[in-house]
Amino acid sequence: MSLRIGDTVPDFEAETTQGKLKFHDWIGDGWAILFSHPKDFTPVCTTELGYMAGLKPEFDKRNVKIMGLSVDPVDNHAKWAKDIEDTSGHKVTYPMVGDPELKVAKAFDMLPAGAGDSSEGRTPADNATVRSVFVIGPDKKVKAMLTYPMSTGRNFDEVLRLVESCQLTAKHQVATPVNWKKGEDVIIAPAVSDEDAKKKYPEGWKAPKPYLRYVSAPR
Repeated sequence: MSLRIGDTVPDFEAETTQGKLKFHDWIGDGWAILFSHPKDFTPVCTTELGYMAGLKPEFDKRNVKIMGLSVDPVDNHAKWAKDIEDTSGHKVTYPMVGDPELKVAKAFDMLPAGAGDSSEGRTPADNATVRSVFVIGPDKKVKAMLTYPMSTGRNFDEVLRLVESCQLTAKHQVATPVNWKKGEDVIIAPAVSDEDAKKKYPEGWKAPKPYLRYVSAPR
């Protein structure tokens, strides 16, 4: 199956470093991030998991849960977590999914159906496409996706910014412009007519073009 923005994410039950979890139940009524890795003990992924562990309090403030996934058994994850803490200084306190049968990677369209049913004998290069970040809303739908090559570390400060934009635009009829940061002006959504915008924003807005209407970010 192909997974796109707006699709309901697959539900799954899997062993994690925090026991067996059912994905949709784990998400609950908040936001979630699932970010994946092609194999344990890979260098770039080690730095990413450590940075995400340090950034977790910022996601907690925004009611966003974090879940990691790697195409290896959970026992390996527990050993890897020690390396991650040693190198980053941050303890991994979010669950890490074991996917030794490749079921989750396939369900999320990160590996093809013909990839087999075991992580045994597979190299990181065989799983190179298991390098995605999924931002998931309380409705269990995909709000954003990012996929990076193995050679480029992901920017999780950008993922945090992306989450802030997704949460704001889900609540208000606005969009966020290029390089937007929390607190900066936003764009009134095209679906909002000028007449309705006047009611919503009686103080007015800046419009360098009729279709580009800047307004202070809703609070």
